[in-house]
Amino acid sequence: MIKVSPSILGADFLNLVPQLEIMKAAGTDMIHIDVMDGNFVPNISFGMPIINSIKKHTTLPLDVHLMIDQPHRYIKDFATAADILGFHYEAGSPVRSTLTEIRKLGCKTCLTIKPKTEPSEIFEFLELCDMVLVMSVEPGFGGQSFIMNSLQKLSTLKAECEKRNLLVDLEVDGGINAETAVLAVNAGATVLVAGNYIFNSDNIAETVKCLKSLNPVHP
Repeated sequence: MIKVSPSILGADFLNLVPQLEIMKAAGTDMIHIDVMDGNFVPNISFGMPIINSIKKHTTLPLDVHLMIDQPHRYIKDFATAADILGFHYEAGSPVRSTLTEIRKLGCKTCLTIKPKTEPSEIFEFLELCDMVLVMSVEPGFGGQSFIMNSLQKLSTLKAECEKRNLLVDLEVDGGINAETAVLAVNAGATVLVAGNYIFNSDNIAETVKCLKSLNPVHP
């Protein structure tokens, strides 16, 4: 079954606790938390104090996505709250040692690639990944349109993981809605990140149910 990771960028932060409860009741699998530093991406979100507060108010796993420069400097801090800890291949950290450290600290690993990065660039690190996140928008802002060539990236990663018998979740983030979710799942995505599409839904439970019930259509 497809996993759903609602991005709290789409949430109302003054009502975050009840919204987290709604997400759990709706059957979401985790909560996606985007950490932006205003340097690696042109926006600033929040840091550890907010994440620690979220951790206190939900039992859902925290899927923490570091959009920050040289993330290896902060891995120990974020690992105290994250269940899945991801960072960008392009962010200037030593990829292999950073992934290794995340696992040693007890978190699942996620390596993220931006839209202009080719999947082949991270093939050598796949054995250290529990998940790979394909950004289907330019990272930094919510509400963008889905970049269609992300589908080929998902297909390429899926084929490489199957070739090597690697059990790696493929996550996609950006512009996910009813239409693009189907395309992403057919291309190989197993985890769907959605912010506005879920939080602004008139029926969150039904929206989540529909996303989770998607099955890839094989030619």
